[in-house]
Amino acid sequence: QVQLVESGGGLVQAGGSLRLSCAASGSAFGHMGWFRQAPGKDREFVAAINWSGGITTYADSVKGRFTISSDNAKNTVYLEMNNLKPEDTAVYYCTLGGRTWPPTDYWGQGTQVTVSS
Repeated sequence: QVQLVESGGGLVQAGGSLRLSCAASGSAFGHMGWFRQAPGKDREFVAAINWSGGITTYADSVKGRFTISSDNAKNTVYLEMNNLKPEDTAVYYCTLGGRTWPPTDYWGQGTQVTVSS
């Protein structure tokens, strides 16, 4: 059974930074990614990284501000978020999978990120 556990969310002022982590366990292997869902809005794609770490892709809204990376030895994916804006406020979900790009087979429970203006 694959488990994804996110951490690192919190409250930050606009212009600040946060680093999210997601640890995968239980025969976890594949591409990994991040999605987010703001109150009253649909869930949206944020960033993804392929299984080898050599390919990354980002939503236009976070390009140049967010960086996704992975440590395969630790089965962990990270999302470094800089120059945060109030519109980045959302629950951030980690994903893992091998059948789609970005990956959506497995989802974490989510971590709250709140950016104050």
